[in-house]
Amino acid sequence: MTIKQDQYYIDQVLEGNTNAFTILVDQYKDLVFTLALRMLKNREEAEEVSQDTFIKVFKSLQKFKGDSKFSTWIYKVAYNTCLDRIKRNKRQQQVVAIDEYTEKYVKSIDNALNNMVEEERLLAIQDCINFLPNDDGFLLTLYYFEEQSLAEISNIVGISANHVKVKLYRSRQKLATILKERLEPEMIEYYEREKK
Repeated sequence: MTIKQDQYYIDQVLEGNTNAFTILVDQYKDLVFTLALRMLKNREEAEEVSQDTFIKVFKSLQKFKGDSKFSTWIYKVAYNTCLDRIKRNKRQQQVVAIDEYTEKYVKSIDNALNNMVEEERLLAIQDCINFLPNDDGFLLTLYYFEEQSLAEISNIVGISANHVKVKLYRSRQKLATILKERLEPEMIEYYEREKK
């Protein structure tokens, strides 16, 4: 949906046509759910947070000034709603160590992934993103799958674009560790089959 189309439906809702909000929900519900699932790692909670996000968006729609894209504003509401849920649940995040070993194998993992069929590669990456801590998966999803700019992500999560860049770098390193752990056994098995 374009910025103009978003604004048209926002104006319709603000003028009292609450049915127009359904179109906005339909446009962004899958994305909000995906982002919530990446952060919360629980389908039911992601569904609840998605609903809460749209309730908050509806109630505060008049506060949207159009300084950013509507999608960026929704992502920010979703992100903050997820953070509230995480704080409420007091969950422990899984920590992935980054060491020299990880950095050394980032390139070999990239080479191995390039040999996979594109669809398998995408599924493998998305599967491994689920093992990342909440924020890391959220940032990688926004940047790589939703193609949000550093500035847009900065606006969503409330940190500087440079800090987003650093966090993305660290998230990629953590992802490389997970990819190595999960994909290396498959690669070894593949090469052993090829030798026979």
